[in-house]
Amino acid sequence: MELTNIDNEKGHSVQEAKALFAEIIIPLALPKNYTWAIPERLIDSVHVGCRVEVNLGKNKKYAGIVKRLHHDKPELFDPKEVLNVLDVDPVIYEQQLQLWEWMASYYMCSEGEVMAAALPSHFKLSSETVVVFNEEFGEDLSSLDHDEYLVADALSLKKELKISEIQQILDSSHVYPVINQLINKRVCFVWESLKQTYSPKKETYVLLNPQYNNDESLSALLNEDKKLQRAEKQMELLLSYLHFMKTTGEVTRSELLKKSGASDAQLKGLVDKNILRIEKRNIERLHYLPRDIQIDFELTEAQKKAFEEIKSSLQSRQVCLLYGVTSSGKTQIYIKLIEEVIRTGKQVLYMLPEIALTSQIIRRLQKHFGGYIGIYHSKFSQNERVEIWNKVRSGEMKVVLGARSSVFLPYSDLGLVICDEEHDTSFKQQDPAPRYNGRDAAIYLSSLFGAKAVLGSATPALESYHNALAGKYGLAELMQRYGDMQLPPIEIIDTKKFPHHDKAKLMLTPKLVEEMKEVIARERQVILFQNRRGYTPYQVCAVCGWIPRCKNCDVSLTYHKQKNKLVCHYCGATYPPLHTCLVCGSHKFIERNFGTERIEEQLKEIFSEAKVARMDVDSVRGKNAHDVLIRQFEQRRIDILVGTQMVVKGLDFDHVDLVGILDADGLLHFADFRVNERAFQLMEQVSGRAGRKTPGGKVLIQTSNPSHPVLKYVQEHDYKKMCAEELESRKQFFYPPFSRIIHITFKHKLKDIVERAAVHFSDSLKNKYGQYLVGPAEPVINRIRGQYLMELLVKLPRDSRTIAQCKKDLMEQTAILHSEKSFRSVTVIPDVDAM
Repeated sequence: MELTNIDNEKGHSVQEAKALFAEIIIPLALPKNYTWAIPERLIDSVHVGCRVEVNLGKNKKYAGIVKRLHHDKPELFDPKEVLNVLDVDPVIYEQQLQLWEWMASYYMCSEGEVMAAALPSHFKLSSETVVVFNEEFGEDLSSLDHDEYLVADALSLKKELKISEIQQILDSSHVYPVINQLINKRVCFVWESLKQTYSPKKETYVLLNPQYNNDESLSALLNEDKKLQRAEKQMELLLSYLHFMKTTGEVTRSELLKKSGASDAQLKGLVDKNILRIEKRNIERLHYLPRDIQIDFELTEAQKKAFEEIKSSLQSRQVCLLYGVTSSGKTQIYIKLIEEVIRTGKQVLYMLPEIALTSQIIRRLQKHFGGYIGIYHSKFSQNERVEIWNKVRSGEMKVVLGARSSVFLPYSDLGLVICDEEHDTSFKQQDPAPRYNGRDAAIYLSSLFGAKAVLGSATPALESYHNALAGKYGLAELMQRYGDMQLPPIEIIDTKKFPHHDKAKLMLTPKLVEEMKEVIARERQVILFQNRRGYTPYQVCAVCGWIPRCKNCDVSLTYHKQKNKLVCHYCGATYPPLHTCLVCGSHKFIERNFGTERIEEQLKEIFSEAKVARMDVDSVRGKNAHDVLIRQFEQRRIDILVGTQMVVKGLDFDHVDLVGILDADGLLHFADFRVNERAFQLMEQVSGRAGRKTPGGKVLIQTSNPSHPVLKYVQEHDYKKMCAEELESRKQFFYPPFSRIIHITFKHKLKDIVERAAVHFSDSLKNKYGQYLVGPAEPVINRIRGQYLMELLVKLPRDSRTIAQCKKDLMEQTAILHSEKSFRSVTVIPDVDAM
């Protein structure tokens, strides 16, 4: 892709003697981008989208991205010179820079913060970076040039070096190009890459000694080598190896021993005789299969109709919403759309809200598109991220499947964006900035390429459905389950009818247990949903009512039995379990409510013969843990799966006959205007896991409030009715989609200061925006990580000029607040379109 290197309106060219300047983004929260001068020696090598080494302040150096080249010298200061150019070719394209600029403007942050979120760590070198030796590189440094050798040699001895130490070794401040080359050659890592919780996956390969690669020497070995002929088992193993090598090309140690039935000792014997060699290799998580398009299914009539509706609406609109009930076959429609786009040579971004979903979808997409597919999310190491980044940039990777961060990849020719489960709150980044919505950012990205966007869900976000009803988006509906399966019947169980000791909540009602026993007797599977992890969400002293709380946050502590610790789910602090009340000295605690850990324990007692597994953040750690658990459930090696939201989202299991929602009350009683929408989406999505391939699926919902209107909508699977009711009340109270909200949080370690700062801030806005302000007020949880909180909500009309002006005024007001000495240390966090 061609990039414009210079603003050339006045006919300037690089060859002219006029000085050249660059607007450069560095990965810091700066109020604006700064300008550096391009020295004459670098004029020919600097391009928009390349990384350059720059000085900021006295000594700090950063790798920044060139956003714009121009001839306008700053009037008020002499800019410093760029020290070095780090890339021959741009690492990002014009469209990514436009996306960064839009994100910074829309989500009220800096382009530097967007850059920090977008680029893999290896691209963000700074003078505080620590470089660590890669032990896998080995001791052979002969392939390196002089400077690279000096640094690599020092690294192999010290194992890690700071940038300042590398500057001393090379006796030069210009060390970034050398470090860049060493990273590319896999000699070293940037320190951030070692914070991962997993190590690269290795595989041991068995290779034939090169001297036996020709037929003559191999024949002589097999027929004339007396030692080998005497070792019958080794000869059998060698013949098996040669057979596997011919049929599969490369042979792994584990496969060879498994298929031949040989032992490690026999393989070692062949290695000691120098006939076979062993080689350890890093293997990629995702094996890139041969590039091939194989579509082995036909769409049903209902799917064809929805497919044509999508294509028709995309003729006149950029975005189309596919509203299809659970298990209606939306993925097959996406596959057909992807096929059309990649046959034209363009790229596709397929976004999912959770990493848990990618493992199941990737297998389906690989089956149809082979090596055209790649995967990208935050569990990858920095090295893997750079590899995928470069494959997308070169256009080699045609279909990217990823979570919200995949919107930042350097697409060169994007043709289609698919955002599946578009209603999901996981698309919204919470901390740190940019607090962007992956779905909305992907729609904007697609517009930069003139590409189309398809949003899909069985329970669309009210904002998306409202846009479709208003004609802003196209709308395609798929109201029939695949294979004419019926949506599962839903039964509401009133937990008040089952008295329980200590007034504690009942986990499993007799009705649910009875149904589970029947399902397991039929050798079918059960999914149970509870949106709380841990063992007990909180404990109460039976005598005085005291509740153990976190020292840093204003929240109760959750007991985790597996760790035998009390854990704060807000700051992560852990405490030893309490057996004595700190207020009255009593030893009696009542356990209130229940988490997934406690349910798992009770299930193992009741269903001792069944295989029970738990799926939540605590049990599913590491890069492949989701995939392993999902595969086990698919292969029916698990009978009962209990989990949090992870079990809700779009997973496709053939043998689930019963879904139980254990505590609907926990979903319905939040102080949030979206509570009914969220509760409906979660319950409808989790109920959609039942009866997907065979009739007989059923859903049981436990609640103490069976007359709640949302439960009626869920029972009838009536999204449209819920939507109409919610839109009516949102309109009445001026909430999205009829307004735009900006949620402002104030933080400080002293309660008095944060309260005064929030009041001062809102008072300054009252004259202009008084009718749109709600608050300031304390949130329900008013202290997190030792910081007291205050909140202010701004509800603005959907008028782009008013919204843009308000954002500008809010940023200005933040600067004014920070100029006052007493409020300088108050943190102000704006969250646009807050969830």
